Amino acid sequence: MSLKTKQNPSPQDMSRVLQLAQQTLEIESGALCTLKDRLAGGDAASFEKAAGMILACTGRIVVSGLGKSGHVARKIAATLASTGSPAMFVHPSEALHGDLGMVTRHDILVAISYSGEAADLIAICPLIRRMGVRLIALTGNPASRLAELADVHLNIHVEKEACPLNLAPTASTTVTMALGDALAVAVLDARGFKADDFARSHPGGALGQRLLTRVGDVMRQNEAVPVVRGDTTVHDALFEITRKGMAMTAIVDGNHHAIGVFTDGDLRRLIEKNSSDFTQIPISAVMSHNPRTITPNQLASEAVAIMELYRINQLLVADAAGKLIGALHIHDLTNAKVY
Repeated sequence: MSLKTKQNPSPQDMSRVLQLAQQTLEIESGALCTLKDRLAGGDAASFEKAAGMILACTGRIVVSGLGKSGHVARKIAATLASTGSPAMFVHPSEALHGDLGMVTRHDILVAISYSGEAADLIAICPLIRRMGVRLIALTGNPASRLAELADVHLNIHVEKEACPLNLAPTASTTVTMALGDALAVAVLDARGFKADDFARSHPGGALGQRLLTRVGDVMRQNEAVPVVRGDTTVHDALFEITRKGMAMTAIVDGNHHAIGVFTDGDLRRLIEKNSSDFTQIPISAVMSHNPRTITPNQLASEAVAIMELYRINQLLVADAAGKLIGALHIHDLTNAKVY
C-alpha cells in the first residue's frame, strides 16, 4: 500500500497543521494536569509506596516495556541512573531469551504497558516473582493482568491520545514519562542527592565540567602569574602586566600575601586623573586594596559567580593564610568550558 501525500499544501492545509499542533499540546497538558490531580488524591498512597520501594532497593531498578513504552522505559531508566538510583533497561522479549539473567533477587522491576496486557511482560512476571523481585506496574488499566500482578500499580490512563485517530501513543507516553520523572525527582530528594553527586554521573559533558572543575585545575601559577612587590614602580609593573598577558598584576608583601591588584582599568583611571608622569611612583600608592580572592579547592563555577557579581575579569587565588598561589582570567574559565 502506498501513501499519498500532497506536494503543494494549500493555506487551509497549513492552518490545519497549526491547529493540530495546538490541539496536541492542549490534550497532553490536560493529561498531565489529570495525572497531577490523581497523585493529589486516590493515587497518592501508590506513588508513595513505589517511591519507598525504589529507595529501599539494594539492587537495581530494572525498567522494561515494549514499543513506545519501551522507548519511554529507556528514558526513565536513564533518568533514575543519573539521579542516584542504579537502573537499567531490559527488553521483555530479550529477557525471555536469556537477558533475565541480568536481574537479581535484590532488584525491582518497573514494567510499563499502557494496556497492561503486553504478553512478554506478563510472561516474565512469574519468573521474577520466583526470584523474589518486587514489581511496580505502570498501566492505563487498573484491572489489567499486569496491574493485578504488581506489588504497586501506578495509573497512567488518559482520556484520549493527541493523535487525531486516537491510536498513536502520544498523551499516554507523555504522562508515562512525566510520572517516571516525578518518581526520579522524589527519590533523589529523599536520598539527599546533591549537585556534586549529579556531576559524578555526568563527568564528560559541559555540566560535569561546571560541577566538578576546581579553581586549582584551571588557574595560572608559578611564572605565569603576574606579581610585583608594593615598592615596584608603576613603570615596572606595567612591563609585568604586558609580559604575563592577564591585563593585571597582583601586588604582594614580603610574605607573598596578596595585598592589592592593579588592572588595565586602574591604569586608565590613573591616566585620566594625572597629567604629570606617574610611572615612577610605587604601585602600592595606586593599587586597589583588598583584592578579591578564591581558594584553589573551590569550584571554578564559584569563581565565575564572583567575577559576574563584581564585574571583574581576573581573580587572585590564595591559600587559607592569604598567600598568593595563582590567578584566574575569565578566558581560563571559558577555555575550560566552565563559563
